[in-house]
Amino acid sequence: MKPLTKRRIALGSLFFFLGLCFSSWAARIPDIQSKFELSEGQLGTLLLFLPVGSMLGLPIAGWSVHKYGSRRVILIGSIIYSLVLPLIGFSPQIWILVPVLVLFGMLGNIMNISLNTQALDLEDQIGRSILASFHGLWSMAGFAGAGIGAAMIFLDLSPGIHYLVVTGISLIIISQAHSYIVKEKKDSEAGGMVLKKPDDLLLRVGVISFLGMMTEGCMFDWSGVYFKKVIQTDPSLVALGYVAFMGAMASGRFITDKIAAKYTKVAVIRFSGILIFIGLALGVIFPTIGIATFGFLLVGLGVASIIPLSYSIAGRSKLYSPSIALALVSTISFFGFLLGPPLIGFIADLFDLKTSFALIAINGLGIAFLATYRKQVFFPNQTAS
Repeated sequence: MKPLTKRRIALGSLFFFLGLCFSSWAARIPDIQSKFELSEGQLGTLLLFLPVGSMLGLPIAGWSVHKYGSRRVILIGSIIYSLVLPLIGFSPQIWILVPVLVLFGMLGNIMNISLNTQALDLEDQIGRSILASFHGLWSMAGFAGAGIGAAMIFLDLSPGIHYLVVTGISLIIISQAHSYIVKEKKDSEAGGMVLKKPDDLLLRVGVISFLGMMTEGCMFDWSGVYFKKVIQTDPSLVALGYVAFMGAMASGRFITDKIAAKYTKVAVIRFSGILIFIGLALGVIFPTIGIATFGFLLVGLGVASIIPLSYSIAGRSKLYSPSIALALVSTISFFGFLLGPPLIGFIADLFDLKTSFALIAINGLGIAFLATYRKQVFFPNQTAS
């Protein structure tokens, strides 16, 4: 097997591990809510702390990857990240859970930036677009994590025990992959806080990814709650909408590169926004288990391309290196993770969950509009790629 192929497999397995840990947390959010007897508004406030940690991790990731290289950051960060997960499940009080979630979010984003830095470097060496396939593995792990979560709920195992099992799986993956993760080419522009003013291209791509990440974060954190409280499904089927969303997102990301090559990145992003709007609208207007599941599946297909194509477009910026551009877009997009999930809770407290999801559906229209309006200015050289 060629060295680049081995590196790709190893890097893909680490994307899988990252998605497995995150989806395992998300799959048990309804149980966390029940454990601490939280209202929707209180849960929204609690969920705020994980993306806060993600935002705090952005400048740390830029500095650490520049100083030590993404390889060292990945190897150390992955072990710590996997060990923090069980602390979420075993936290006995909210005041303990909050800093654990902040740390979990911080480490998750450090891993996100360092893994994508590795992926962009490998993409350059291979000479063709492969970034979406890595994000597909992350999403497939989310599907697997949701399935494992459903099994753990069926077996009536606590989140803490569930997360210990996931940690064991994660450590096996890390031990097998570590020797194939290499030091990427030095990027002298990637240091410091990596936060600069974005140009028009990165600003437009950043807003699109912001809306995509907001939708993605809401689906991660609130799909189970929506099926439990709005659809009012059987407890064993609470994760069905989440599984449909994650499964569709995983599948969509594995075909994103080929479809974008045929129809252009801009066209795929535009159509993805329309899918997001239709999917969420179906779940709100027809809150039955069959239609809502299909709607959430459409949302997964829509969300699938947003982040991989946004990163790919950003990496072609003529004003910034790929690592700087990635950090800038990530900074903007993670505000979506910061605002989306708690916003759902606050609106649900004022109105209801259906109203919250209806408002998130508008994100899809925003993405479609931004990918259409003056695309020749904000997406140079993307109409034929």
